[in-house]
Amino acid sequence: MPAVVLVGPMGVGKSTVGRMLAERLGTGFRDTDEDIVAAEGRTIADIFVEEGEPAFRALEKRAVHEAVTGHEGVLALGGGAVLDADTRALLAGHRVVYLSMDVEEAVRRTGLNVARPLLAVNPRKQWRELMEARRHLYEEIATAVVATDGRTPEEVTQAALDALELKEA
Repeated sequence: MPAVVLVGPMGVGKSTVGRMLAERLGTGFRDTDEDIVAAEGRTIADIFVEEGEPAFRALEKRAVHEAVTGHEGVLALGGGAVLDADTRALLAGHRVVYLSMDVEEAVRRTGLNVARPLLAVNPRKQWRELMEARRHLYEEIATAVVATDGRTPEEVTQAALDALELKEA
């Protein structure tokens, strides 16, 4: 069972904070998006273009299940992993931290660039729509919510530790 699972929108810093959190807790780090890229030998953007979102979501669901059942450290999930009801049920009882940010922070961090396949047409509008569809799902499964707006990764990491009342290794 993972020590902590990080969820939130693309670009919020799940991987960066996850690595720092794992280091502070003295445990390993795993990112399900990285697992998919390694297993498929191609980028997530390429999977979206070549096979479509439903095919990617099936790969993501499998990757998340394997990681949640087989990893004991800090785990970062892709932004859309929470769309799957089975995944949300699997996360019940786990320490889940929802890393949140507003659209202006998303623009600042990612530039909402086209390397994000779900944001290719009108990035600001699409990001807002994605968040409207997902925010309640993130909140539903979260043990703690940590706002990342205007914070450094170090500050977010500390806020996550504090929110979960976890001690560093």
